[in-house]
Amino acid sequence: MATPLTSTTNPPTSATLTIRLIKNFEYRTVKNVVLQNVNLETTTVGQLKQMIRDKINSTPGLKPFRSVNYDTLKLYTKAHGTKSQNLTINLDHDNDWVLNDDQATLISCGLENETELSFFDLAAYQAYKTHPDVIKWD
Repeated sequence: MATPLTSTTNPPTSATLTIRLIKNFEYRTVKNVVLQNVNLETTTVGQLKQMIRDKINSTPGLKPFRSVNYDTLKLYTKAHGTKSQNLTINLDHDNDWVLNDDQATLISCGLENETELSFFDLAAYQAYKTHPDVIKWD
């Protein structure tokens, strides 16, 4: 008897999402935030952004991450999917993995249980894409 995938063990009304807060691309400053019991069927992209901002502002360990203007969500990977070689952010699929529509529900954007998303400042990301090989802490 096969064991079910962990991405299918929770219903879409009680999903767990991992959010990769990216403070700085060049210094690779990233912190993960886990949101549990997210209803993918009713929660919109805009509501998710606000939930993440509320978590940043209420969690003492995230105080250094409060100075960033987080405005963009992008899919990093789904459960049991392949990950990018870039450990900071997935540089591919800007056209279809960036969640642009704040009114769209998360399930309509293709999110499922145990999806990983990146949350970052779009202007900083676009500047980073011009020189993704620069690492300032080397």
